Amino acid sequence: MSRFTLRGLYAITDSTLMNDDDTLLSHVEQALKGGASIVQYRDKSADTERRQRQASALNQLCQHYHIPLLINDDIELAQACGAAGVHLGQSDGSHAAARARLGPDAIIGITCHDSLELAEQAHADGADYIAFGAFFPSKTKPDAKPAPMTILAQARSRFALPIVAIGGISVDNAGQIIDAGADMTAVVHALFAADDITTRAQQFTNQF
Repeated sequence: MSRFTLRGLYAITDSTLMNDDDTLLSHVEQALKGGASIVQYRDKSADTERRQRQASALNQLCQHYHIPLLINDDIELAQACGAAGVHLGQSDGSHAAARARLGPDAIIGITCHDSLELAEQAHADGADYIAFGAFFPSKTKPDAKPAPMTILAQARSRFALPIVAIGGISVDNAGQIIDAGADMTAVVHALFAADDITTRAQQFTNQF
């Protein structure tokens, strides 16, 4: 079981919005100062050297704030940089492989899209949280399949696991997502494209 409390603002980085090391670290630190409770490093590029460098620097920053860093879809990178865990999509390697590599204390989250069946499997496998979405149109994943908000309450009643909601979440709609049953709101653009990231992070955090 995770030593961290999995609740609150879940900040996900974006290599387009944060296209160099300094911007990445500055933006994430602003989010941490605003109360982000978990950070995910997401970079789909093939630049292995950059990803290793940025993930390691981010992990040091997050450790300074006592906040877990997860790596998106890359078990090897998570292990190499010493991250707290990994977030896996449905085609990004198995939970069992991640657990074997990262150990019993690692945070392993699983994307479940709009499916309670996928959540059931993730729960059975021993995931630390389950993630559903997209709940609103997403700039990060414009082709993401919509998920009904009712799935949050259904998941809450079936699984004793933290629930992450993702997809087009903003300060204006986060409240209804939280009321529907989400423990964490995963945010990219509405956080990191803000003029004042710290204030925006506080606005999300205060809704919890």
